[in-house]
Amino acid sequence: MDMRRLGRTDLSVSRICLGTMTWGQQNTEAEGLAQMDLAFSRGVNFLDTAELYSIPPKAETQGSTERIVGNWMKARGNRDRVIVASKVVGRTQMEWFRGGRPSKLVRADIFDAIDKSLQRLQTDYIDLYQLHFPERKVMWGSNPTRYGKWPADRYDDETPIEETLGALDELVKAGKIRHFGVSNESSWGVMRFVAEADKGIGPRVASIQNAYNLVNRTFEVNLAEVCEREDVALLAYSPLGQGYLTGKYANGARPEGARSTLFNRGQRYETPNAAEAIADYCALAQDFGMEPALFAAAFVLNQDFVASSIIGATTMAHLETALAAADVAWTKEMQDAVDAVHQRVGNPCP
Repeated sequence: MDMRRLGRTDLSVSRICLGTMTWGQQNTEAEGLAQMDLAFSRGVNFLDTAELYSIPPKAETQGSTERIVGNWMKARGNRDRVIVASKVVGRTQMEWFRGGRPSKLVRADIFDAIDKSLQRLQTDYIDLYQLHFPERKVMWGSNPTRYGKWPADRYDDETPIEETLGALDELVKAGKIRHFGVSNESSWGVMRFVAEADKGIGPRVASIQNAYNLVNRTFEVNLAEVCEREDVALLAYSPLGQGYLTGKYANGARPEGARSTLFNRGQRYETPNAAEAIADYCALAQDFGMEPALFAAAFVLNQDFVASSIIGATTMAHLETALAAADVAWTKEMQDAVDAVHQRVGNPCP
Protein backbone atom coordinates (compact mmCIF):
# COMPACT_ATOMS: atom_id res chain seq x y z
CA MET A 1 0.00 0.00 0.00
CA ASP A 2 1.47 3.35 -1.05
CA MET A 3 1.83 6.04 1.58
CA ARG A 4 1.36 9.78 1.15
CA ARG A 5 2.29 12.73 3.30
CA LEU A 6 -0.65 14.46 4.93
CA GLY A 7 -0.31 18.12 3.97
CA ARG A 8 2.71 19.70 5.65
CA THR A 9 2.59 17.34 8.61
CA ASP A 10 4.95 14.52 9.48
CA LEU A 11 2.12 11.98 9.11
CA SER A 12 2.41 9.35 6.39
CA VAL A 13 -1.01 7.88 5.58
CA SER A 14 -2.07 5.00 3.37
CA ARG A 15 -3.74 5.80 0.04
CA ILE A 16 -6.82 4.07 1.43
CA CYS A 17 -8.38 5.13 4.72
CA LEU A 18 -10.90 2.85 6.40
CA GLY A 19 -14.13 4.63 7.25
CA THR A 20 -16.14 3.46 10.23
CA MET A 21 -19.52 5.19 10.20
CA THR A 22 -21.62 2.03 9.79
CA TRP A 23 -20.20 0.29 12.83
CA GLY A 24 -22.69 0.25 15.67
CA GLN A 25 -25.85 0.22 13.54
CA GLN A 26 -25.50 -1.31 10.09
CA ASN A 27 -22.50 -3.34 11.26
CA THR A 28 -21.84 -5.04 14.58
CA GLU A 29 -18.72 -4.46 16.66
CA ALA A 30 -17.40 -7.89 15.65
CA GLU A 31 -17.77 -6.95 11.99
CA GLY A 32 -15.97 -3.65 12.56
CA LEU A 33 -13.09 -5.44 14.28
CA ALA A 34 -12.82 -7.91 11.39
CA GLN A 35 -12.77 -5.07 8.86
CA MET A 36 -9.91 -3.35 10.68
CA ASP A 37 -7.95 -6.60 10.89
CA LEU A 38 -8.28 -7.19 7.14
CA ALA A 39 -7.55 -3.59 6.11
CA PHE A 40 -4.44 -3.35 8.27
CA SER A 41 -3.19 -6.70 7.01
CA ARG A 42 -3.27 -5.11 3.52
CA GLY A 43 -1.21 -2.08 4.51
CA VAL A 44 -3.89 0.41 5.60
CA ASN A 45 -2.73 2.47 8.58
CA PHE A 46 -5.43 5.15 8.60
CA LEU A 47 -8.86 5.12 10.31
CA ASP A 48 -11.56 7.79 10.11
CA THR A 49 -14.27 8.14 12.74
CA ALA A 50 -16.29 10.91 14.45
CA GLU A 51 -18.16 11.74 17.62
CA LEU A 52 -21.33 11.82 15.47
CA TYR A 53 -21.05 8.21 14.24
CA SER A 54 -22.62 5.76 13.73
CA ILE A 55 -24.91 6.84 10.88
CA PRO A 56 -27.71 7.85 10.90
CA PRO A 57 -27.07 9.99 13.98
CA LYS A 58 -29.01 8.91 17.06
CA ALA A 59 -28.50 9.59 20.75
CA GLU A 60 -28.37 5.91 21.62
CA THR A 61 -25.64 5.05 19.08
CA GLN A 62 -23.61 8.29 19.16
CA GLY A 63 -19.92 7.58 19.70
CA SER A 64 -20.27 3.86 18.98
CA THR A 65 -17.66 3.77 16.21
CA GLU A 66 -15.05 5.50 18.37
CA ARG A 67 -15.67 2.91 21.08
CA ILE A 68 -15.21 0.07 18.58
CA VAL A 69 -11.96 1.58 17.29
CA GLY A 70 -10.75 2.05 20.85
CA ASN A 71 -11.55 -1.55 21.76
CA TRP A 72 -9.67 -2.78 18.68
CA MET A 73 -6.53 -0.74 19.37
CA LYS A 74 -6.49 -1.84 22.99
CA ALA A 75 -6.94 -5.52 22.09
CA ARG A 76 -4.29 -5.43 19.35
CA GLY A 77 -1.86 -3.18 21.24
CA ASN A 78 -1.19 -1.20 18.07
CA ARG A 79 -2.00 2.44 18.91
CA ASP A 80 1.47 3.58 17.86
CA ARG A 81 0.99 2.08 14.39
CA VAL A 82 -2.44 3.58 13.69
CA ILE A 83 -3.22 7.05 12.33
CA VAL A 84 -6.53 7.95 13.95
CA ALA A 85 -8.73 10.70 12.54
CA SER A 86 -11.87 11.81 14.34
CA LYS A 87 -14.23 14.79 14.18
CA VAL A 88 -16.13 17.27 16.30
CA VAL A 89 -19.59 18.29 15.10
CA GLY A 90 -20.17 21.82 13.85
CA ARG A 91 -23.28 23.81 14.69
CA THR A 92 -26.13 21.40 15.37
CA GLN A 93 -29.46 21.33 17.15
CA MET A 94 -28.91 17.66 18.07
CA GLU A 95 -28.59 18.02 21.84
CA TRP A 96 -27.09 14.70 22.87
CA PHE A 97 -23.49 15.63 22.05
CA ARG A 98 -23.26 18.33 24.72
CA GLY A 99 -25.52 16.79 27.35
CA GLY A 100 -28.83 18.38 26.47
CA ARG A 101 -28.03 21.54 24.52
CA PRO A 102 -27.10 22.49 20.94
CA SER A 103 -23.45 22.52 19.92
CA LYS A 104 -21.17 25.05 18.19
CA LEU A 105 -17.47 25.31 17.36
CA VAL A 106 -16.68 27.26 20.52
CA ARG A 107 -13.95 26.40 23.02
CA ALA A 108 -16.20 24.78 25.64
CA ASP A 109 -17.87 22.49 23.11
CA ILE A 110 -14.63 21.50 21.38
CA PHE A 111 -13.02 20.69 24.74
CA ASP A 112 -16.06 18.66 25.79
CA ALA A 113 -15.97 16.76 22.49
CA ILE A 114 -12.27 15.93 22.54
CA ASP A 115 -12.29 14.59 26.08
CA LYS A 116 -15.24 12.31 25.33
CA SER A 117 -13.64 11.10 22.08
CA LEU A 118 -10.34 10.35 23.81
CA GLN A 119 -12.16 8.35 26.45
CA ARG A 120 -14.07 6.30 23.88
CA LEU A 121 -10.92 5.75 21.79
CA GLN A 122 -8.94 4.77 24.92
CA THR A 123 -6.03 6.98 23.89
CA ASP A 124 -4.50 10.23 25.07
CA TYR A 125 -4.18 11.83 21.62
CA ILE A 126 -5.83 11.95 18.19
CA ASP A 127 -3.57 12.25 15.15
CA LEU A 128 -5.99 14.27 13.02
CA TYR A 129 -8.92 16.12 14.58
CA GLN A 130 -11.41 17.45 12.05
CA LEU A 131 -14.26 19.95 12.09
CA HIS A 132 -17.04 17.74 10.74
CA PHE A 133 -18.94 20.58 9.07
CA PRO A 134 -18.76 24.37 9.15
CA GLU A 135 -20.63 26.44 11.68
CA ARG A 136 -21.59 28.86 8.89
CA LYS A 137 -24.79 28.53 6.89
CA VAL A 138 -23.60 26.57 3.86
CA MET A 139 -24.95 23.86 1.60
CA TRP A 140 -23.99 20.42 2.94
CA GLY A 141 -20.66 19.60 1.34
CA SER A 142 -20.05 23.33 0.69
CA ASN A 143 -19.56 22.94 -3.06
CA PRO A 144 -22.86 23.77 -4.78
CA THR A 145 -22.96 23.99 -8.55
CA ARG A 146 -25.02 27.21 -8.51
CA TYR A 147 -24.61 30.31 -6.37
CA GLY A 148 -28.31 30.24 -5.53
CA LYS A 149 -27.70 27.16 -3.41
CA TRP A 150 -25.78 29.28 -0.89
CA PRO A 151 -27.90 30.58 2.02
CA ALA A 152 -28.42 34.32 1.71
CA ASP A 153 -28.25 35.09 5.41
CA ARG A 154 -25.80 34.38 8.24
CA TYR A 155 -26.11 33.37 11.86
CA ASP A 156 -26.00 36.33 14.20
CA ASP A 157 -23.84 34.36 16.64
CA GLU A 158 -21.46 32.76 14.14
CA THR A 159 -18.28 31.70 15.91
CA PRO A 160 -15.23 33.44 14.41
CA ILE A 161 -12.73 31.10 12.79
CA GLU A 162 -9.96 32.57 14.93
CA GLU A 163 -11.86 31.55 18.08
CA THR A 164 -12.15 27.96 16.86
CA LEU A 165 -8.46 27.97 15.91
CA GLY A 166 -7.54 29.24 19.34
CA ALA A 167 -9.23 26.28 20.98
CA LEU A 168 -7.51 23.86 18.58
CA ASP A 169 -4.17 25.51 19.36
CA GLU A 170 -4.70 24.76 23.04
CA LEU A 171 -5.41 21.12 22.22
CA VAL A 172 -2.23 20.82 20.16
CA LYS A 173 -0.15 22.36 22.96
CA ALA A 174 -1.79 20.05 25.49
CA GLY A 175 -0.86 17.05 23.33
CA LYS A 176 -4.48 15.96 22.85
CA ILE A 177 -4.35 16.36 19.06
CA ARG A 178 -1.41 16.36 16.67
CA HIS A 179 -3.00 18.12 13.68
CA PHE A 180 -6.39 19.42 12.58
CA GLY A 181 -8.44 19.31 9.41
CA VAL A 182 -11.75 20.55 8.02
CA SER A 183 -14.58 18.68 6.36
CA ASN A 184 -17.48 19.60 4.05
CA GLU A 185 -15.70 22.92 3.62
CA SER A 186 -15.51 25.48 0.83
CA SER A 187 -12.60 27.27 -0.85
CA TRP A 188 -13.36 30.40 1.17
CA GLY A 189 -13.37 28.43 4.40
CA VAL A 190 -10.06 26.72 3.71
CA MET A 191 -8.39 30.01 2.81
CA ARG A 192 -9.72 31.72 5.94
CA PHE A 193 -8.24 28.97 8.11
CA VAL A 194 -4.94 29.25 6.22
CA ALA A 195 -4.90 33.04 6.50
CA GLU A 196 -5.53 33.05 10.25
CA ALA A 197 -2.81 30.46 10.84
CA ASP A 198 -0.41 32.47 8.69
CA LYS A 199 -1.08 35.41 11.03
CA GLY A 200 -0.01 33.22 13.95
CA ILE A 201 -3.50 32.30 15.18
CA GLY A 202 -3.67 28.59 15.88
CA PRO A 203 -2.37 25.56 13.98
CA ARG A 204 -2.34 25.28 10.18
CA VAL A 205 -5.09 23.22 8.54
CA ALA A 206 -3.60 19.93 7.34
CA SER A 207 -6.45 18.34 5.43
CA ILE A 208 -9.94 18.63 4.04
CA GLN A 209 -12.44 15.78 3.96
CA ASN A 210 -14.97 16.37 1.18
CA ALA A 211 -17.06 14.16 -1.07
CA TYR A 212 -15.34 13.27 -4.34
CA ASN A 213 -16.45 10.70 -6.89
CA LEU A 214 -17.46 10.23 -10.51
CA VAL A 215 -20.75 12.14 -10.13
CA ASN A 216 -19.34 14.83 -7.85
CA ARG A 217 -16.07 16.35 -9.05
CA THR A 218 -16.83 19.83 -7.71
CA PHE A 219 -13.62 19.69 -5.66
CA GLU A 220 -11.72 20.21 -8.91
CA VAL A 221 -13.36 23.57 -9.65
CA ASN A 222 -11.63 25.74 -7.02
CA LEU A 223 -10.62 23.62 -4.05
CA ALA A 224 -8.06 21.55 -5.96
CA GLU A 225 -5.95 24.64 -6.70
CA VAL A 226 -6.37 26.02 -3.18
CA CYS A 227 -5.31 22.75 -1.61
CA GLU A 228 -2.43 22.10 -4.00
CA ARG A 229 -0.92 25.55 -3.45
CA GLU A 230 -1.52 25.56 0.31
CA ASP A 231 -0.53 21.92 0.93
CA VAL A 232 -3.92 20.89 2.30
CA ALA A 233 -4.49 17.17 1.72
CA LEU A 234 -7.78 15.89 0.31
CA LEU A 235 -9.32 12.95 2.12
CA ALA A 236 -12.01 11.95 -0.36
CA TYR A 237 -15.18 10.50 1.10
CA SER A 238 -17.98 8.64 -0.72
CA PRO A 239 -15.80 7.32 -3.58
CA LEU A 240 -18.74 5.05 -4.47
CA GLY A 241 -21.38 7.74 -4.00
CA GLN A 242 -22.99 5.98 -0.99
CA GLY A 243 -23.08 2.81 -3.04
CA TYR A 244 -24.98 4.31 -5.98
CA LEU A 245 -21.95 4.01 -8.28
CA THR A 246 -22.00 0.23 -7.82
CA GLY A 247 -25.23 0.17 -9.81
CA LYS A 248 -27.12 -1.65 -7.07
CA TYR A 249 -29.82 1.03 -6.89
CA ALA A 250 -30.42 1.11 -10.66
CA ASN A 251 -34.02 1.47 -11.79
CA GLY A 252 -35.17 2.20 -8.26
CA ALA A 253 -33.93 -1.07 -6.79
CA ARG A 254 -33.63 -1.29 -3.01
CA PRO A 255 -31.50 -4.31 -2.08
CA GLU A 256 -32.10 -5.83 1.30
CA GLY A 257 -29.70 -4.49 3.93
CA ALA A 258 -28.39 -1.61 1.78
CA ARG A 259 -28.04 1.81 3.39
CA SER A 260 -30.69 3.60 1.32
CA THR A 261 -33.05 0.67 1.87
CA LEU A 262 -32.59 0.80 5.63
CA PHE A 263 -32.34 4.52 6.24
CA ASN A 264 -33.63 6.39 3.14
CA ARG A 265 -30.65 8.75 3.20
CA GLY A 266 -29.54 8.67 -0.43
CA GLN A 267 -31.13 11.89 -1.67
CA ARG A 268 -27.75 13.37 -2.61
CA TYR A 269 -27.47 10.69 -5.31
CA GLU A 270 -31.09 10.80 -6.45
CA THR A 271 -31.03 14.26 -8.05
CA PRO A 272 -32.26 14.96 -11.61
CA ASN A 273 -30.01 13.25 -14.19
CA ALA A 274 -28.10 11.34 -11.50
CA ALA A 275 -29.49 7.93 -12.49
CA GLU A 276 -28.55 8.47 -16.12
CA ALA A 277 -25.02 9.61 -15.24
CA ILE A 278 -24.51 6.67 -12.88
CA ALA A 279 -25.70 4.27 -15.58
CA ASP A 280 -23.18 5.77 -18.03
CA TYR A 281 -20.29 5.27 -15.60
CA CYS A 282 -21.39 1.72 -14.79
CA ALA A 283 -21.47 0.92 -18.50
CA LEU A 284 -18.04 2.49 -18.92
CA ALA A 285 -16.64 0.27 -16.17
CA GLN A 286 -17.96 -2.79 -17.94
CA ASP A 287 -16.38 -1.60 -21.20
CA PHE A 288 -13.03 -1.79 -19.40
CA GLY A 289 -13.82 -5.21 -17.97
CA MET A 290 -14.31 -4.04 -14.39
CA GLU A 291 -17.19 -4.15 -11.99
CA PRO A 292 -18.54 -0.62 -11.41
CA ALA A 293 -17.50 -0.51 -7.73
CA LEU A 294 -13.88 -1.30 -8.54
CA PHE A 295 -13.80 1.21 -11.41
CA ALA A 296 -15.29 4.04 -9.32
CA ALA A 297 -12.91 3.39 -6.43
CA ALA A 298 -9.89 3.24 -8.74
CA PHE A 299 -10.84 6.55 -10.36
CA VAL A 300 -10.68 8.37 -7.03
CA LEU A 301 -7.43 6.73 -5.96
CA ASN A 302 -5.72 7.75 -9.20
CA GLN A 303 -6.40 11.50 -9.09
CA ASP A 304 -3.16 13.28 -8.17
CA PHE A 305 -4.73 15.62 -5.63
CA VAL A 306 -6.29 12.82 -3.54
CA ALA A 307 -4.10 12.04 -0.54
CA SER A 308 -6.31 9.21 0.70
CA SER A 309 -9.66 7.74 -0.28
CA ILE A 310 -12.01 6.92 2.61
CA ILE A 311 -13.72 3.62 1.93
CA GLY A 312 -16.70 2.20 3.77
CA ALA A 313 -17.92 -1.38 3.70
CA THR A 314 -20.79 -3.31 5.20
CA THR A 315 -19.50 -6.74 4.11
CA MET A 316 -16.05 -8.26 3.81
CA ALA A 317 -16.67 -8.72 0.08
CA HIS A 318 -17.26 -4.96 -0.25
CA LEU A 319 -14.05 -4.30 1.63
CA GLU A 320 -12.07 -6.70 -0.58
CA THR A 321 -13.25 -4.82 -3.68
CA ALA A 322 -12.39 -1.43 -2.19
CA LEU A 323 -8.91 -2.60 -1.22
CA ALA A 324 -8.36 -4.14 -4.66
CA ALA A 325 -8.72 -0.68 -6.23
CA ALA A 326 -5.19 0.10 -5.02
CA ASP A 327 -3.87 -2.50 -7.47
CA VAL A 328 -5.73 -1.24 -10.55
CA ALA A 329 -3.48 0.05 -13.31
CA TRP A 330 -5.37 3.24 -14.19
CA THR A 331 -4.67 4.22 -17.79
CA LYS A 332 -4.90 7.42 -19.83
CA GLU A 333 -7.59 5.72 -21.88
CA MET A 334 -9.69 5.20 -18.75
CA GLN A 335 -9.18 8.78 -17.62
CA ASP A 336 -10.05 10.17 -21.05
CA ALA A 337 -13.20 8.05 -21.17
CA VAL A 338 -14.29 9.25 -17.73
CA ASP A 339 -13.58 12.86 -18.64
CA ALA A 340 -15.64 12.51 -21.82
CA VAL A 341 -18.66 11.35 -19.83
CA HIS A 342 -18.11 14.10 -17.26
CA GLN A 343 -17.98 16.72 -20.00
CA ARG A 344 -21.48 15.62 -21.00
CA VAL A 345 -23.14 14.94 -17.62
CA GLY A 346 -21.28 17.32 -15.27
CA ASN A 347 -21.71 17.01 -11.50
CA PRO A 348 -25.30 15.92 -10.82
CA CYS A 349 -24.62 15.05 -7.16
CA PRO A 350 -22.71 17.92 -5.48
